[in-house]
Order: sequence, then structure tokens, then C-alpha cells
Amino acid sequence: MRVLVLHSHPVESSYGAALYRQTVTSLEAAGHTVDGCDLYAEKFDPVLSRHDRLVYHDYPENTGLVEPYVERLRQAEGLVIVTPVWNFGFPAMLKGYFDRVWLPGVSFELVNGQVESRLRHIRKLAAVLTYGATPFRAFVAGNPPKKIVKRVLRAQINPLRPVTFLAHYDMNNCTEQTRAAFMARVKTSMERF
Repeated sequence: MRVLVLHSHPVESSYGAALYRQTVTSLEAAGHTVDGCDLYAEKFDPVLSRHDRLVYHDYPENTGLVEPYVERLRQAEGLVIVTPVWNFGFPAMLKGYFDRVWLPGVSFELVNGQVESRLRHIRKLAAVLTYGATPFRAFVAGNPPKKIVKRVLRAQINPLRPVTFLAHYDMNNCTEQTRAAFMARVKTSMERF
């Protein structure tokens, strides 16, 4: 299976970057073809410009500035997101990726006023997230990133398929042991993806 792995952490020496590397290595060990998309390393521009917004609904013109990313998404049969959670949301880099690449004609189409997915070719979805907050604090805040992965993205891809959701909460108080245990969990989950 061809798996697109989206990564959005600006520090190469971070735990998040190590999670990304482990994800890629484990997927490859399981026999998948991995397209590692490190948004910061690739200098992806997350800003939805005035021009982008004006042509947003004009397919295929809307894909002009992000065509390589559109093609990578179209080729993916699996999608894994590896990112930190900042202020109960995705980093601007990853949010900008969704705004600029998951466009009308690419990820969805409006047909008679109804949204129809164009991502049914993606058969599996997973997320590997790190939170500064505790699970309880994330729950009280509504845990928007979890809802985006398990509800919004799942519905766009295939609402009937299960989603692998892995989260290391309370990174503000993590230890070497909690980080190692989570890394092992990611390794096992990605080898079974």
C-alpha cells in the first residue's frame, strides 16, 4: 500500500520528529511504500492567499500552486498524520496543508449542493499526536484534533472504516519511560497498519 505520512514539526531533533521517523520506518518494515511529507523540510507554504481563495472553487485552476501535493494525495492508499497539538489544534503548517491541498475537485466535490468525497481511494487512516495537556483537560476542551481525525477526516475518506488514533498526552510532564512506551506503541501500530 502507498502511504502518505504528513509531518508538521519544525525541530528535527524533537520527540515529534523521532515519532515521524519511527512511523516511516515501521510502515516500510511492514512492506508499505511510504511517501514521507515533512511539511517544514519541504518548505510548504501554508498561507491561503487572496488568489487561492478567489479560485478556490475553480477546479482544476485551484490546484495550480499545489499540484505536486495534490498528486501525492491522489496516489495515497493510506494516510498517517504525525504532529504535535498546539492550543488544542493542528499547527498552522498542517492546517494550511488541509486548506490549500484538500480542495474542491481534489478531496470533495459539491454535487447538487451535497458534498461528495473524492478520497475513497484512501483505505486506512491513522494519527500520531502529542499533547501538552492531560487527557482530562483535552476532553474538557472538546479535543478538537481527535474529532477532526476520527470524525471529519474519517467521513471524508470512508466513514465505515476504523481509524488508528495514538496520542501521548501530558507531554509537559512526560518521562523517558512514557516517551519510550509511546514510541513502542507507535512502532507496533504502524507495523500492523
